[in-house]
Amino acid sequence: MVCIAKIRWSSKSSFQTYGLIYNLDLLFCYEYNGLMKKTAINLTDGPILRSIIAFAIPIIISNIFQQLYNTADIMIVGRFLGQDALAAVGATAAIFELIVGFSLGVGNGMGVIIARYYGANNHRLLKRAVGATLVIGAVLSLLVAIIGSFGMYPLLQFLGTPESIIDQSYEYISIVVIGIAVTFAYNLCAGLLRAVGDSQAALYFLIFSAVVNVFLDILLITTFNMGVAAAAIATIIAQGLSAVLCFIYIKKRASFLIPAKSDFVRDDELYLDLLSQGLAMGLMSSIVSIGSVMLQSSINALGPVIISAQTSARRIFAFSTLPFAAIAAAMTTFTSQNFGANKPHRIAKGIRQGSLVAFGWAILVCIFLFFASPALNELISGSSDPVLLENAALYNRIGSAFYIPLALLLILRNSLQGLGQKVTPLVSSFIELVGKVLFVIFIIPHTGYLGVIFSEPIIWCLMAIYLSYAFLRHPLIKEVRHEIF
Repeated sequence: MVCIAKIRWSSKSSFQTYGLIYNLDLLFCYEYNGLMKKTAINLTDGPILRSIIAFAIPIIISNIFQQLYNTADIMIVGRFLGQDALAAVGATAAIFELIVGFSLGVGNGMGVIIARYYGANNHRLLKRAVGATLVIGAVLSLLVAIIGSFGMYPLLQFLGTPESIIDQSYEYISIVVIGIAVTFAYNLCAGLLRAVGDSQAALYFLIFSAVVNVFLDILLITTFNMGVAAAAIATIIAQGLSAVLCFIYIKKRASFLIPAKSDFVRDDELYLDLLSQGLAMGLMSSIVSIGSVMLQSSINALGPVIISAQTSARRIFAFSTLPFAAIAAAMTTFTSQNFGANKPHRIAKGIRQGSLVAFGWAILVCIFLFFASPALNELISGSSDPVLLENAALYNRIGSAFYIPLALLLILRNSLQGLGQKVTPLVSSFIELVGKVLFVIFIIPHTGYLGVIFSEPIIWCLMAIYLSYAFLRHPLIKEVRHEIF
């Protein structure tokens, strides 16, 4: 236990020494499991659902502001630069998700290992794991930046990006790729805080930087006339502020996460464990995004209006799925910490309760989007084009009808990751990739945008079936699965 005490004069004595009266106030007195005070959530003890929701709510809010980065870009670009500029940013959406998804997946994957050591109270390996995470993150960010810088324009050409917008698309996405280290840095810092039960701190910094992002978007576009590049630059600066503030907070309030020089040691087993888990989740996100990139090629072939419709509809999709995506993210830390603490019954009850909450949200949002989709898409796109709005609303209405299998697959996949499973979640991503490729080759050429709309919901159902089978066959879950149903 580490305690920092403050001694002050008082007439109410707690003890007396040499005739002087003191009162001992414990300002900070904590074990590693309780360091973050009120901002940390205890996931291994206490009411399960309350802990999961308390942990998930800051993630939901954080993800909302994360989505605001790109949504603000889209809304501001569409209003100030026109529909071609909006389509240019929208044509890079799948690539953007690929890059951000990989960095987020790697950070979350390594956070699973850190959460396990935290749940097991293994403080020595906790610091070593953080040190190794920093090294791996730096190397991966450099590799992604180099590969992305050289391959981005050919990739846009391969995806059939219209000639009228390809230069603007490249201008936007190339800046995002060059700044990938900033995205890695923030996701790693936020992942560390979530791994030890603190999902609130990173939220505060993200809210601040989201406001900065909107301000810079407007300033750089309207005052400095920087075009679509302004949106990318604003995003990088805003995420950079999040990363810096998050690191300062960790250093001052969670210093037990900061490794000493002696913690940067060669530990092949630890590095392999972190790298394999991080790459497994990073590749899982990348494989999903590669499928989306392939799907984007079919969308691009349908012209700027459909690209803009898809761009707007996907933003609504991203916002509407945030609650059960956040619960799924919470389940990763929840299962990992309780796996480290050897509490399988708590894991089973947590998965059941978290799933019921996610299903309830899926039903509510499906009803809401059926009525509100046209107005929401008009708000986001800034367009009154009836073709754009009708197709965007159709995407949201059909997609939301399949949110329950989507919620199920997210919760099961994240729970399996928390249990240390690497292959099964990766296989589920391959199912998504293969499914999207088959739609692109065989179905969308004959059905047009309707095929795009149905592609993901059908794939979600297949993935949910596979993950349910794999989850119920997990050795730990076999013992307690009667507590799930």
